Amino acid sequence: MFRADNNDAPDPKSGSPERFGYSWDRFSELTPEQETQFRQWTCHLDPETGWRGKTFLDAGCGAGRNSYWPMTYGAAGGLAIDVDERSLAVARRNLAAFRSMEVRFLSIFDLDVEDGFDIAFSIGVIHHLDDPELAVRKMARAVKPGGKVLIWVYGYENLELYVNVLAPLRKLLLGWLPIGLVRVLAYFPAVLLWAVVRTGLFKIEYLRMLRRFPFHHLHHIVFDQMLPRTAHYWRRAEVEALMHQAGLEGIDLTWVNQLSWSAIGTKPGR
Repeated sequence: MFRADNNDAPDPKSGSPERFGYSWDRFSELTPEQETQFRQWTCHLDPETGWRGKTFLDAGCGAGRNSYWPMTYGAAGGLAIDVDERSLAVARRNLAAFRSMEVRFLSIFDLDVEDGFDIAFSIGVIHHLDDPELAVRKMARAVKPGGKVLIWVYGYENLELYVNVLAPLRKLLLGWLPIGLVRVLAYFPAVLLWAVVRTGLFKIEYLRMLRRFPFHHLHHIVFDQMLPRTAHYWRRAEVEALMHQAGLEGIDLTWVNQLSWSAIGTKPGR
């Protein structure tokens, strides 16, 4: 049910990498808030023990932040891939201190690695792809037997209004506008979000967390939501099925901040 609607090879541009590349080029710093989010997205892996000595694949690395934190936790090295040169340039800068990290222009759909890594992860990318099932299968193939595959994706629960009303309007009105104009337009809902989260009236954990974020980070979050041409929002059972269909076992899911899903599974064979 996750496959593309046609039999052609998936388009690596379906995830709007050129639009996210524009964003990463302007919001590339490493901040404590970013690390907090990374730890939530990868909550199945203990920062003290889960990464130490491990090699990893970062599928859709963006600015390289999600590879930076594991390296500071003691990871042995890894491969970070993306399909936008601006994103890769920023990732190379952020990861320059780690000689065992390789940053490469490569689509997850073209990845031809088998049994190569201890961990393969993708943060905030799989839900933007036309063929997410194939992407997760590629990640599963890339890890060693007994290796871990982890994804963080948008959830459907608590986002019904956004998914069914606001997201279609976003796609219709914003998905094809010039990116610079979208960035300017993002300031308006960002100001509204900034005001709303400071009321403290909402009980959703994600909104409570945003109260601690500076305005420029809130603007980036809003801008990020306005960028993609493709975005899936999945229920728990759909995320679990996505992992099962990749041949993974021992699947565990965590509802992150009551709005998204972090899922991890193990490749059979050890």
